[in-house]
Amino acid sequence: MNTQFTRAIVRKPGATYADGLTTASAGPPELAKALRQHDLYSDALRRCGLTVTIAETDDRYPDGTFVEDTAVISGRMAVVTWPGAPTRQGEITSIEAALARCDLELHRITSPGTVDGGDICQAEKHFFIGQSSRTNVEGARQLARILAAYGYTSSVIDIRQCRSLLHLKSGLTYLGDHRMLVTSEVPVSEELARYEPVVAPADEEYAANCIRVNDHVLVAAGYPKLADALAKLGYDLISLDVSEYRKMDGGLSCLSLRF
Repeated sequence: MNTQFTRAIVRKPGATYADGLTTASAGPPELAKALRQHDLYSDALRRCGLTVTIAETDDRYPDGTFVEDTAVISGRMAVVTWPGAPTRQGEITSIEAALARCDLELHRITSPGTVDGGDICQAEKHFFIGQSSRTNVEGARQLARILAAYGYTSSVIDIRQCRSLLHLKSGLTYLGDHRMLVTSEVPVSEELARYEPVVAPADEEYAANCIRVNDHVLVAAGYPKLADALAKLGYDLISLDVSEYRKMDGGLSCLSLRF
C-alpha cells in the first residue's frame, strides 16, 4: 500500500532567497523565474489531488521555501524539527502554527538534537533517517523514539562521508511498490537492501530527488534517461523545471510538506 496524500504546505521564495545557504556554483537564482517554477510546482500538487496551503513568506529566512526540512509528518502525527543550520531554526515557528491547524498530534525535536526533514525518507511503516551535517545522532534518537510510539520502525544511514549528498533524500526516494530510487553514493544498509533498487544514471543523479504523490511521480525536467526508466516501470510522470532551486541545493521534495 502506498501513502495517499490529501494536503500540502508550501512557501514561495522571498526577496532574500538568493542569500540562502548553498554549495552550488551555478550562480544566483533568478527570483522571478523561481516564483514561476514554484507556481507550476503547486499546480502539479493540485493535479495530484492535494489541497495546497501557502505559508506566508518571511524574508528573515532566505531558505524558508524549503519547508520539507521543518517537519516530518505521517498519519496523525507531525514532528516539528530543529534544523541543523542555525540560520534556519526560526523557520519552524510559522510551520508549527500551520500544522497546529491541521488536526495533527504535534511533537518537537529539541536541542541538542537536530533534524532536517530532507534527511528523512519514509517507506510505508519504516523510516530511513540520514545522519548528516544537518541531522545529528541525538536528533535521530529523538525522532526514532517518537516514531516508535506510533508503530513505525526506523534505521539510520550515515551519509556524512557522501560528498554529493546534502540530505539523505538527495539520493534516496521511495517510489512505492517496494522500490527505492537511489544514487550510487547512498550506503546500502541491511534494511535498504530489502527494496528493489532503481539506480539513477551517474550523470543524472540530481533527479533522484523526485516525489511520489498519489498516482504520479514528480521529476525534475532535463534528465531524460531517468525519466525514461521510470516511465518504463509504469509511473505517470509530471516533469517540472526546478533550475532555480538546484542553484540553492534544493530539489522537488524540499519544496513541500505532503500529508
